[in-house]
Amino acid sequence: MKKIYFALITLGLMMALSACGAQSFSGIYKGEDFATLERTGEWELNYAKMYSVEEYGAYSLVKTDDGSSFLVVPEDEEVPYNLPEGTEVLKQPLNNVYLASSSVMDMVCAIGATDDIRFTGTKEKDWHIDEAVKAMQEGRLLYGGKYSQPDYELILKEDCDLAIENTMIWHNPETKEKLEEVGIPVLVELSSYEENPMGRLEWIRLYGLLFDKRDAAEDFYAEQLKAYNEISEGDKTGKTVAFFYVNANGAVNVKKSMDYIPKMIRMAGGEYIPSDVGDEEENALSTVNMQMEEFYADAKDADILIYNTTVVSDINSVDEILDKDELFADFKAVKNGKVYVAGTDFFQKTTGVCNMIKDLSVVLHEEDESNLIFLRHIY
Repeated sequence: MKKIYFALITLGLMMALSACGAQSFSGIYKGEDFATLERTGEWELNYAKMYSVEEYGAYSLVKTDDGSSFLVVPEDEEVPYNLPEGTEVLKQPLNNVYLASSSVMDMVCAIGATDDIRFTGTKEKDWHIDEAVKAMQEGRLLYGGKYSQPDYELILKEDCDLAIENTMIWHNPETKEKLEEVGIPVLVELSSYEENPMGRLEWIRLYGLLFDKRDAAEDFYAEQLKAYNEISEGDKTGKTVAFFYVNANGAVNVKKSMDYIPKMIRMAGGEYIPSDVGDEEENALSTVNMQMEEFYADAKDADILIYNTTVVSDINSVDEILDKDELFADFKAVKNGKVYVAGTDFFQKTTGVCNMIKDLSVVLHEEDESNLIFLRHIY
């Protein structure tokens, strides 16, 4: 009986929320027939492959690689009707956003749109971005529940107009469906699937569009693009670098060789190993798990080891890595004292692409390490 009771309560809540969400979108299609609008332009993206933007006068049609489609409608424009099938309307201003993807916040801060984020799926203690911490402390940014368990009552009460999720939402499709059922469009950000590091950063241009901060976003990206283009790719060191972490099951998680992290290593003058891992896999995941023995065979002679703490707990000494598996004691980099940690803040600080490449270059070229930003030498 208890299970039935709670099921009925949940059903009632969802029906109420659904009705509330539906009301916010009723009667909005008062503009022109979209099918009659002329396409006036299309964004020329430098590196990003996971989204595209078509322009129809004042309107922007955003398409992402997962098949989603969104029409961005400026505040002073009417919403057209007869939209392409499956297209969600994003009516500006978007100023009550639920941001479940923490990696987006750094870009939002960089373009001055922090106050447009009203809810977050990250608790204050888990933020590595000072502006987000301050916003939560001041009550401008509220915890809206974990990505897989949003606080529907809270976010609907305050008229949430968009949810930005990371790809983990695909493991909980029912959550995405519920958000959409109650009238909240869901954008799954795919920047981590970009193969080029500047492709990941180029998503800042999309957020500039969504939050009506186009000029700030374009200026920031142009600045970073200039710095990126100035980084020399010619000074190769011949040194090999393994970038990894050990998961709870004892397997070694590594980036696929075509991911943006291996590309940053190559840009800095190194060679990523394992050199061809995951290339044969067709799924969109950017990482692959290897058994420790397999990783040992590929990486035991790596010149440099970088332990990735962006998704796991921090590591402060080589001994902590040795505790995970005794085989690490035989690695060349461990014996030579060339073990580093990629800090827990790197994943959230997505605008730091050029800084990370510079860090890698310093380590590879054995330069002064006192000004490293994202990498930390451990002993």
